[in-house]
Amino acid sequence: MRHVLDGGIPGFSAAVGELKLMAAASSFPGVSLREATQRKLQRFSELRGKPVAAGEFWDIVAITAADKKQELAYKQQLSEKLKKKELPLGVQYHVFVDPAGAKIGNGGSTLCSLQSLEKLYGDRWNSFTILLIHSGGYSQRLPNASALGKIFTALPFGNPIYQMLELKLAMYIDFPSHMKPGILVTCADDIELYSIGESEFIRFDKPGFTALAHPSSLTVGTTHGVFVLEHFNCSLYRDLEYRCCHRFLHKPSIEKMHQFDAVCRPGNFSQQDFAGGDNPFLKLDTEYVYTDSLFYMDHKSAKKLLAFYEKIGKLNCEIDAYGDFLQALGPGATVEYTRNTSNVTKEESELVDMRQRIFHLLKGTSLNVVVLNNSKFYHIGTTEEYLFHFTSDSSLKSELGLQSIAFSIFPAIPECPSNRICIIQSILDSRCSVAPGSVVEYSRLGPDVSIGENCIISGSFIITAVLPAYCFVCSLSLKMSGHLKYSTMAFGVKDNLKKTVKTLSDIKLLQFFGVCFLSCLDIWNLKVTEELFSGNKTGLSLWNARIFPLCSSLSDSVTTSLKMLNAVQNKLTFSLKSYKLLSIEEMLVYKDVEDMITYREQIFLEITSNRKQSDLETS
Repeated sequence: MRHVLDGGIPGFSAAVGELKLMAAASSFPGVSLREATQRKLQRFSELRGKPVAAGEFWDIVAITAADKKQELAYKQQLSEKLKKKELPLGVQYHVFVDPAGAKIGNGGSTLCSLQSLEKLYGDRWNSFTILLIHSGGYSQRLPNASALGKIFTALPFGNPIYQMLELKLAMYIDFPSHMKPGILVTCADDIELYSIGESEFIRFDKPGFTALAHPSSLTVGTTHGVFVLEHFNCSLYRDLEYRCCHRFLHKPSIEKMHQFDAVCRPGNFSQQDFAGGDNPFLKLDTEYVYTDSLFYMDHKSAKKLLAFYEKIGKLNCEIDAYGDFLQALGPGATVEYTRNTSNVTKEESELVDMRQRIFHLLKGTSLNVVVLNNSKFYHIGTTEEYLFHFTSDSSLKSELGLQSIAFSIFPAIPECPSNRICIIQSILDSRCSVAPGSVVEYSRLGPDVSIGENCIISGSFIITAVLPAYCFVCSLSLKMSGHLKYSTMAFGVKDNLKKTVKTLSDIKLLQFFGVCFLSCLDIWNLKVTEELFSGNKTGLSLWNARIFPLCSSLSDSVTTSLKMLNAVQNKLTFSLKSYKLLSIEEMLVYKDVEDMITYREQIFLEITSNRKQSDLETS
């Protein structure tokens, strides 16, 4: 696989090399982790489409949304899932939208969600177990999740196909029955796998906050939250430990980890005790730290935060549920972190003041830690992570039972080494080819289609095309002036859609498929004007560049966008002047969720019919 992953776009090989390292430990503790994961999946499968008994499952499952358009998309998809009996019944499923205006972060979304719960249920939510999933971003680093949401990202297993929502519900299947009323807070784009003793359960029953902790390398700790645990006298290694946290560090430097005594040293851990995941392989003599994933807060703590939010009235800055809530907890917490804005994407004048108010509100609240020594934490929020975990990561494939060909029509073809590709709910002609390292989801590929290495193809209908390696293609249905239209975003998997420049003269600093964006505009016969970009114009980026053609059919949309990509790759002229052009930002405004769901359902029905026909022919 090295020759496939290590070539091509600069920077991609380094990222994949790191991801390979993250899975290197997988060959040791996989069996117990795999068995524990499969048991949870089986138990969830038994609850799908059936009414749940009191205390057996969550009372409320809530998903956060960034805006009204995203809220509607999430509600439509939840409604479809319930109609098709893909989720447990008798549960209250909600989508809570952030208020219009300034971005408020997942911490702000948490506060808004508490207020929504209070409005809906009054004091009744005092007795509820609640799962709160943060899914309010626009997924700019994994744009095939932008239109329908990270929590509805398809996974390559299950019939019907599992999405991240079902996986979350399955992995947390044991939590509600061992939890006091309160709220479990998690993110939409990560996976936590763990194995504990058969007679053991993770309990969320202590006052204050309780967080899961996973053993990780110090390097991983620099991009996560790190727990400074109280000293613990125990000579025995255990999969599950309940510990008290002295203080919580948010994305600390390695120097700070040592300074605050967060670093653990090898004792009773052996090599196989460290399960890997997104944690680089921890050798026998390696120092390690405990990093965060999800956390729980009891009802009393939630009410305290709600009262605070109702008092301030409105947020005008981004609050981080991890950095700004958890750093205030534990006996060793100090106010210094509130002035550290190095990890903040946009520094607002109110941020430091708001952090200090939250610190004084939560100071003295306990932070309990559930240490899971045989656990893995996977993040699937970027194109690199998505491609690696779905096509090359044998450990995650084994633990979750991920399939190379998941609920698809894909005849065996010699040119397609199926163990290193990923096809999800798609229909592929027997004469097409897909190179290793690529993912195809919810798409139709015709006979004369050749997909290069490490590509992502989503929601598309491709009749004839040769797609270069490292290509990203994602089609959206749009409703414009009452008419159904289509647009396809096409670029390189390593293109940075979040990178912004402030002036038109600086757009030469942007890159499209590894080529200077200014050169691309020349190829497409487009002028550099303010009209080239949508939105408020304060930041110019590939995300808000109006470069993607609007078309009347799905196949025409894909063909046209691939022509503009091909022109850049081969330095040919392809004029976009005659087309109505949209940015990705605008596509999300006009997206037609219902039509996209219908397209997926048509593929589902065709695959089902094909399978029934095959069964009849073989019987």
